[in-house]
Amino acid sequence: MPFEAINPPQFPTPIAPYSAGAKAGNTVYVSGVLALGEGGAVLHVGDAAAQTRHVLEVIKTTLEAGGASLEDVAMNHIFLKDMADYPAFNAVYAEYFPGAKPARYCIRADLVKPDLLVEIASVAHIA
Repeated sequence: MPFEAINPPQFPTPIAPYSAGAKAGNTVYVSGVLALGEGGAVLHVGDAAAQTRHVLEVIKTTLEAGGASLEDVAMNHIFLKDMADYPAFNAVYAEYFPGAKPARYCIRADLVKPDLLVEIASVAHIA
């Protein structure tokens, strides 16, 4: 099945060869999102809650560019550098998903840069 690449123009240039998202049929896939700014600069160093909020805002923008919304998210793939950040992550996450919660998993992992604390990839299905 062919897909449409999603690359909102307000995003900085990716640090690797990928698209911010892809739409295939009624499904929107959002690449793993990190708290990165222009030139790959890490944003909100040391603040897992602020990085989570940034990541979820980028996911929201990517979904909207593909015709979806956070309400359409069925699955989130979550990576945390340190599980000690799990409570702060969950507090922000609950703000963005206040109703029925998408399926998800959470893995502790080293991320692309040492100061990155949170990464999320999402899958949304448009009704």
